[in-house]
Amino acid sequence: MIEIGFHTDAFNSAYWNFEQCLEWAQRNDVHYIECGTIDGVSWLHGLGYQPHVSLWEDPLALREKMARYGVRFSQLDAAYPLSLPNAPALGETYITNSIRWAYLAGCDHIDTTDHMHKPAGETDEAVLERMKRIYGNVLDVAARYNVIINIEPHGYYTTKPEFMERMLNFFDTPLLRMNMDTGNTFIAGQDPVAFLERFKRRVSHVHVKDVSHSLAAAMRGELTGIAVSQTAIGDGVNVDNIRRCFDILAAIGYDGIVSIECEGQGGPMIEKSLGWVRQLVDETNERIRG
Repeated sequence: MIEIGFHTDAFNSAYWNFEQCLEWAQRNDVHYIECGTIDGVSWLHGLGYQPHVSLWEDPLALREKMARYGVRFSQLDAAYPLSLPNAPALGETYITNSIRWAYLAGCDHIDTTDHMHKPAGETDEAVLERMKRIYGNVLDVAARYNVIINIEPHGYYTTKPEFMERMLNFFDTPLLRMNMDTGNTFIAGQDPVAFLERFKRRVSHVHVKDVSHSLAAAMRGELTGIAVSQTAIGDGVNVDNIRRCFDILAAIGYDGIVSIECEGQGGPMIEKSLGWVRQLVDETNERIRG
């Protein structure tokens, strides 16, 4: 069955800490959470104004705290853009550290992606080969911990189906999967429905994002991704695509998490989104159950 989660990015603008996100999840009967990982510490995080987790925190202690709220991780976001020239030094270490931490925290999905721009002066083949080497090293670690590495459409390469196809086929392993994103594929100028249909058997996690009318009119085809929906899910131009994507999820009997990525506004906007998505999930689960 499909379960609902949310990304703590929703509360970046509210300067919430991670525990406030857990409290919101408990109040709203949501049992899965996705958040960014910080490999180190920062003043903003330390003062309690950032809703993500540091890999320097005790993962077992945090796991116990989350259990008290009835919440667990659906995925950890370790999406340092792997197409950048410095990714072998920075991104690979960041992801492998996240894998080991995730295992102890009770999380078995890690999100990855590329940068929105093609690196200057490099060929596509050179960049793809660099990313392949990184994913090979990352998957060696993931195999020991039985953690799924997702590729999210969010950048220059990953939002183009032909490149996503090549990336998902870098290695023949069930641990290399895709995190579908309805908003990123749309704002990049793709058809989210066709994108999901093409890769439906590789999907292990889903981001649900709508797109505002004004942003779509101004920037569709110019961006490769957006952090969160700036309109309540169900109120934007991506509604029909989201519904049709759920048709595909129903047809394949998707058994996993759909994670809401929407500006929280301290609660109201994401709560409106949650109501809309919850109804859609209930309808879809009924169809899956047959």
